[in-house]
Amino acid sequence: MLKYAILPALCLALCAAPVHAQSDEAAVPPAATAATDDAPAAPEQILVVGQKPGPGMWKVSKDGHALWIFGTYSPLPVKMDWRSHEVEAVLKRSQEYLAPPSTKLELSYFQTALALPSLIGINKNPDDATLRDVLPADVYARWLPLKQKYLPKNKERDRPIFVANELFGAAMKQAGLTSSIDVRKQVEKMVEQNKLKVTRSVVELKVDNPRQLIKDFKKSPLDDLACFSTTLKRLESDIDAMRVRANAWAKGDIDVIRKLDFDEQESCSNVIRNSAVLREHPAFQGAEERHRALWLANAEAALARNASTFAVLSMKDLLDPKGLMAALAAKGYTVEQPE
Repeated sequence: MLKYAILPALCLALCAAPVHAQSDEAAVPPAATAATDDAPAAPEQILVVGQKPGPGMWKVSKDGHALWIFGTYSPLPVKMDWRSHEVEAVLKRSQEYLAPPSTKLELSYFQTALALPSLIGINKNPDDATLRDVLPADVYARWLPLKQKYLPKNKERDRPIFVANELFGAAMKQAGLTSSIDVRKQVEKMVEQNKLKVTRSVVELKVDNPRQLIKDFKKSPLDDLACFSTTLKRLESDIDAMRVRANAWAKGDIDVIRKLDFDEQESCSNVIRNSAVLREHPAFQGAEERHRALWLANAEAALARNASTFAVLSMKDLLDPKGLMAALAAKGYTVEQPE
């Protein structure tokens, strides 16, 4: 049996959607006049460039053993070159690397061959409806100027959730931000260079009839109005704030990072995760809980056997009051956040 990444339309729901001690000499200085006491400070318009370390690491410890965790975030400055000497130092003295939780479908060659043709048109609205047909008039009116600015060639027959994703990507490109700076890939290159043991927390989903699942998804309604509206709101008013948050990660400003709104960022992935097609399918039921339990079990095992273990998680997993760090603290481990 082969293990395949989750099908493109469902990947948004199950893949985890997203930096520690170098100088800021490469940062471009603000071009605007300094703010006075009588005027508010101008938003941060210029993105940092050059080599940046990201935030400090979280430390989980017990009985003299430590698990060091680096938090990733997206979008980030497009011209940023990430490198952390602190991460490199921890990797060199660690014995094991814990990868972020992930999901894979277990499919045979035959099942994959049968399912692939069904993916054609999976992004389209049922019954060939347009955005004008499926969106409230006021939301559609808000979409039109953003379409003209970022996606003038969009044909408007895709589902709102897919349009929102494409629109957000185009807007981020114009804003000097990107989700393609994959810090995790750079980390894993260092893991390979240091020959660490790698432990992956992979939840395997067995779908006996993937073609039927895709067909059901294509004809089922999605409650993606909130996702589409939230994306419009972010692009109408939050571009400057996104720049500030991206720069905060790049420069390791943990106080700003703690204020990030992860619930808003996940509004679109939740649409597919909470769709009736997935909620009612046995393979997907409880998948999030299985992710959590598997990673926690692997983390505890690594803490017990290693003097030092290194891991990568999303910032949401680290900062969520109900997230993985909170779960380890509840089990009696000492959790120290970066300053």
